[in-house]
Amino acid sequence: MKGNILIVDDEKKLADVMSLYLKKDGYKVTCSYNGDDGEILIENNDFDLIILDVMMPKKDGWSLLRKIKSTSNIPVILTTARGEEEDRIFGLELGADDYMVKPISMRELILRVNLRINTKKPLINSLTFGSLSIIENERTIIENNETVTLTPKEFDLLIFLCKNVNQVFKRDQLLDKVWGYDFIGDTRTIDTHVKSLRSKLLFCEYHLKTVWGVGYKVEI
Repeated sequence: MKGNILIVDDEKKLADVMSLYLKKDGYKVTCSYNGDDGEILIENNDFDLIILDVMMPKKDGWSLLRKIKSTSNIPVILTTARGEEEDRIFGLELGADDYMVKPISMRELILRVNLRINTKKPLINSLTFGSLSIIENERTIIENNETVTLTPKEFDLLIFLCKNVNQVFKRDQLLDKVWGYDFIGDTRTIDTHVKSLRSKLLFCEYHLKTVWGVGYKVEI
């Protein structure tokens, strides 16, 4: 598999055609036909690239692009029927990595996707704590030579704390650093994720510490 791609476009026929061509080129592809469902998929999956339509009902592409770029560096290719210069500049200023005007050439789409997926691939960066290895760029957790499956936010929380060992973070600080400043929710979600990490990883059971009345830390 060359990469995991999400297409968010309310034009179902176009989204399905893009998906077909990308799958033929070796990609895993998920389609969402509105911005709200797309946002849920992004929060619960790890995508290598997102193809995002601008003009959609309810949550439009601009709003979803802001949300994506506030919490991640996932490459985003905007697609729209609006090809005016001010629209292209606005999208790029919001953080879009590329901009395609409809009607879209499938051949050009494949070339642009390949370019974004393959450009500046980072070196593998890993953290090791005894029997636990965190391969950051592959978002992989290995403990006692077995791969452990975490949700995207469990992974983000764990690696943030492991990069800041022995530092205590309040729950609201973790929400800001891991979930993003515009997260709508309360600090109990931190407790839920910590409980889940402790149930999945022996390392967290022993080293992910609660500092009563304050927050959490990874203690080594």
